[in-house]
Amino acid sequence: MRSFLQLAAVFAVSFLGSLVTGGNPWLTLLAGTATAVLALVVYVRIGRRPSPDLPREGAAVAFGRGAVLGAALFTAVIAVIALLGGYRVEGWGSLSGAAALLGLMLAAAVTEELIFRGVLFRVVEARTGTWTALALTGTLFGLMHLLNPHASLWGAVAIAIEAGGMLGAAYAATRTLWLPIGLHWAWNFAEAGVFGTDVSGNDTAQGLLDGALSGPVLLSGGTFGPEASLASVVAGAAATVAFMTLARRRGRVLPRRSRRPAATLGR
Repeated sequence: MRSFLQLAAVFAVSFLGSLVTGGNPWLTLLAGTATAVLALVVYVRIGRRPSPDLPREGAAVAFGRGAVLGAALFTAVIAVIALLGGYRVEGWGSLSGAAALLGLMLAAAVTEELIFRGVLFRVVEARTGTWTALALTGTLFGLMHLLNPHASLWGAVAIAIEAGGMLGAAYAATRTLWLPIGLHWAWNFAEAGVFGTDVSGNDTAQGLLDGALSGPVLLSGGTFGPEASLASVVAGAAATVAFMTLARRRGRVLPRRSRRPAATLGR
């Protein structure tokens, strides 16, 4: 019951936040940040306090590590696409647009991680084990993106592999949401806020650079954006393998139908 209430509360905060964002970029930055903070507060207050998957100690370090990794991964992806002729910079973008995207991407990263990794992954894992939870929640995460503009089946598959798998594995390896939140936020912000490309089919505001994609879908991602490129899929899959290897070494991969106490699941 507590998990259902957490899910409903975070959904509600995300919806209310979406009503405020848009229009003035500085208001969007403020509203996005407020949405992220409020989502964290209701998640923790409805769940047990202190929240095992959102510890205060080491929160900034874990978020920072995730952010560095997310930015580095996407920068590597866009570099590969550019070297193969699928991305070019046409000029400078907009500082105010980048500010708006900072807030938007923070709100999206926090609410999606609380929903998919904080609630769904944890609940499914407790009943079916880590590998099944990784597959099911990753697939669901990809399917959710079929609702986005310019969505395609390939785009959803790519998101399921590179993001659903990578972020679920990051949670499994660390048993904290801070690192996947940082990773998710920095990847998306680098994608739109720095390199000026669309995120998961959404026509985002212009970031610091005015970027343009061209070429076949497997190279550039087409109208869905770089997340539908083969480079993104390979980068996300490699990160997933690395995180799951780490989770296994730390003894954090739970078997199917595990009977371990709930405390070992981060709850």
